[in-house]
Amino acid sequence: MSVVMKPLETYRDDFTFSNSPQAIARFPFPFPEDSYMYSVNIEPATPREPGSVFEHWFDIDEHYVSEMAERACVLEKDPDRCLVMPHMALAAWDTLEMLMEHLATDYPEHFALERDGDQWLWSNRPLGIEQRFTFGDASSLPFEPLEYITRQVQGDFAVLDQRDGDLFMDAGMVTCPADWSIKFDAGMSFKQWHAPVPGVAHQLGVFERALKYLLNIQVGHPVRRLNWTMTINPRLDTSSETFHEWGHERGLVTAENVARLVHLRVELQFMPRLPRSNALLFGIRTYLISLEELATNPAWACRLHRVLRDLPDEIADYKGLTRYRQTVVDWLRQFDPQAQAA
Repeated sequence: MSVVMKPLETYRDDFTFSNSPQAIARFPFPFPEDSYMYSVNIEPATPREPGSVFEHWFDIDEHYVSEMAERACVLEKDPDRCLVMPHMALAAWDTLEMLMEHLATDYPEHFALERDGDQWLWSNRPLGIEQRFTFGDASSLPFEPLEYITRQVQGDFAVLDQRDGDLFMDAGMVTCPADWSIKFDAGMSFKQWHAPVPGVAHQLGVFERALKYLLNIQVGHPVRRLNWTMTINPRLDTSSETFHEWGHERGLVTAENVARLVHLRVELQFMPRLPRSNALLFGIRTYLISLEELATNPAWACRLHRVLRDLPDEIADYKGLTRYRQTVVDWLRQFDPQAQAA
């Protein structure tokens, strides 16, 4: 299925981002049941329904051009959002190769890759890029290899070095995080960067099990999971560095604007093993949908009502929902027949 890309939209200032009916239909709604609790919830990333976000390893959608413009904007203000420690140079090339191969294979109408030994030609039609370069020679590209390719792929990417029975965040491109920072987490181990997650997840042993699972991922057998939070406005860059720009927006939600302002934010986390370096790529592909758009699927609105209504306070607080959760729950109540009958 060919991807039709929308004209430029914004994720800041005037917030012109919106989802087409097709984008709403393929949104990765993250709740399989009426309640939510932390779990490992990792599954093999086998291809699923054609046209869905699970069809390909790396999902490209109608917001591609807009999201790449947003990434360029963030990097212009803060170039340190892309970070590669010296020992991760091979992993950076590994990432470039994997992304180029999959984009060219899965979206041939938009991307192409020609290889003649170490002489490569990369074509990105939506962004008007045609680049000849020598694989392995960073001076033949306009940016360091990880930055070069991730400026052209939706979602954030952490590149994890595996050593001493642990994973370390030693490289990455992170311009649209849900309240964290690659600069702060750089060099941290798996458990260190998950330390802010509520205690209940640690008590359940979620991270011990997840780490054990991830350390054993084999080349060609990636895994995935969904994570979620909520965001005010369709703002992609909710990084720790920019909290002063967006933190106050949580206090702007009212009964009148809640459906338009509050967005469910879902991360499709995708983890393949990089074959040359043995590093683990951690892709975080972010999808945004307003409550207004989500409610065009009443079953989703009903389930979200129940999930948020019954969400443990500790988790609601961690996800930053506390100030406006009740306003959201009150609005969603109209879609829950059980609540209406009560």
